Amino acid sequence: MPVIDRIELYFVKAPLPAPFAPSWMPGLVREAITFYLVRFVTDEGVEGWSAFTSGGRERAGLGDTLANLFLGENPENIDRLCERIHIMAVGGSFNWWLEPAFWDIKAKMAGLPLYKLLGGTHDRLKLYASGGELKDTGARREEAETRYAEGFETMKVRVHDFDEKVDIEHISDIALHMQGRMKISVDCNQAFRLTQFAEAPQWSLERAKRFVDAAADVGLAWVEEPLFGEWHEEIARLTAYSRVPIAGGELHVMGAPELIRMAKMGCYNIYQPDAMFAGGVKQGLDVAKACRDLGLKFTPHTWTNGFGLIVNAHVHAASGFADETLFEYPLAEPGWVPEGRDAIIREPFHHDRGWFNMPEAPGLGFEIDHEKLARYGRCFFKASRREVHWMPQALAEIV
Repeated sequence: MPVIDRIELYFVKAPLPAPFAPSWMPGLVREAITFYLVRFVTDEGVEGWSAFTSGGRERAGLGDTLANLFLGENPENIDRLCERIHIMAVGGSFNWWLEPAFWDIKAKMAGLPLYKLLGGTHDRLKLYASGGELKDTGARREEAETRYAEGFETMKVRVHDFDEKVDIEHISDIALHMQGRMKISVDCNQAFRLTQFAEAPQWSLERAKRFVDAAADVGLAWVEEPLFGEWHEEIARLTAYSRVPIAGGELHVMGAPELIRMAKMGCYNIYQPDAMFAGGVKQGLDVAKACRDLGLKFTPHTWTNGFGLIVNAHVHAASGFADETLFEYPLAEPGWVPEGRDAIIREPFHHDRGWFNMPEAPGLGFEIDHEKLARYGRCFFKASRREVHWMPQALAEIV
């Protein structure tokens, strides 16, 4: 039986090609992509990688917990490993982003790309372009024209203004401008509140109703997260009211149990759990199955980094929905592009005229660019079944 023999933790801070101002974090301008990177290695030398977005040193003390919970464990026993991630959550730390690394190992040991190990047969995913910044109407038209010329048939825009008339004007303008050529959807980013840099609006049910009415009038493809994520009853009432599909579910850290309960309540028409936040690969597929049983739609969220993109691509390719729903492709030029988003991945994940070609290499299907990892990252914790090494100075040098 293979066992996890070694663990390494890195902090990575890689420059973006241009500043990026995410719509969901008012007041923040990012000039670098930052994330924690984990490497699990079996006693047979098989590696599993994953990474999770970060703000700073919030996961600096994770090493001892990982060593105590995972060293000596069988990397193919996903259920047991997920139980141990649950143990971490008892202490208030949700780390579902670790789970894909174990799938990376398991699929490599099987000699298959993960989506095929999971029973998927779709080696190409049809994409929608997912913008991440607020823009004025002129700049948004230019962005849509560019995405359309690149082969995308659907684009998601962002709204986040205190004045609801501004939000409605923006979706109406771009939908009518691209009418007959490109479908438009919108992410309202109301399901969670990130207000540490600036205040943000919080929509009421009545405001959300007025917005979805406007969205339906101009033919939007869907409206994403128009209400706070914990307001399950209000979300269900809005979805029952709306003439346009309502989507959401990306950051529900309780995973499949919560999302399936929400599905049974009628909270969303389209479920978008992100494996890095909302329960991992296995629970993402559990949600997809529940959506199938309940007559709902499924497609994962992907806005973290290149690791999150490829993990969720495997989930979507194996979900049974790959020929029914579009897969999210984050792209917000000039700052958030594959070379920056994917940072230390040797071959960034580019699209092919609005399609994504699934990797065919075993596991998650990518290689780490170790030269870039050495340039932009620092290993601050190493452990094996024989010894443990903390390197706190390495973390201090880069954060």
